[in-house]
Amino acid sequence: MGKRRSSRELVIKFLYLIEMNPGDTEEQLAQFWESNPCQEEIQNFTVALLAKIHEGQPAIDNLLRKFSENWTLDRMTVIDRNLLRMAVCELMYDKSIPPKVVIDEAVEIAKKYGSGESPNFINGILDRVMKEMAGARAVEPTKH
Repeated sequence: MGKRRSSRELVIKFLYLIEMNPGDTEEQLAQFWESNPCQEEIQNFTVALLAKIHEGQPAIDNLLRKFSENWTLDRMTVIDRNLLRMAVCELMYDKSIPPKVVIDEAVEIAKKYGSGESPNFINGILDRVMKEMAGARAVEPTKH
């Protein structure tokens, strides 16, 4: 398994943990690393992604609401909701990762941690988000 996949799985595990056990996030993160030791590079990517998700969550959730027809965020499983948040965060804020890779990673993690319907659900929503974002970039004025 690649380092980024490991990081993404750790992100999902931590987001699940803090959603199910609200409390001091910094303290929970310290305990999380004690029970999930990993290479420094994996930990750094995980922490950076968690920070981006936290900072961008209002915008991320608004985009998810827009594209999750007939599904409120509260109705989604914890895993699906957080997988979508993570992937949308990467689509929005990390242009170094190709969108197709972001979606593929989310779908693969959904196969491992989600329900039987999770991969198709995740793929469908992320595909709509990707197309919307590609369309928005296509109409942005060029800067001179």
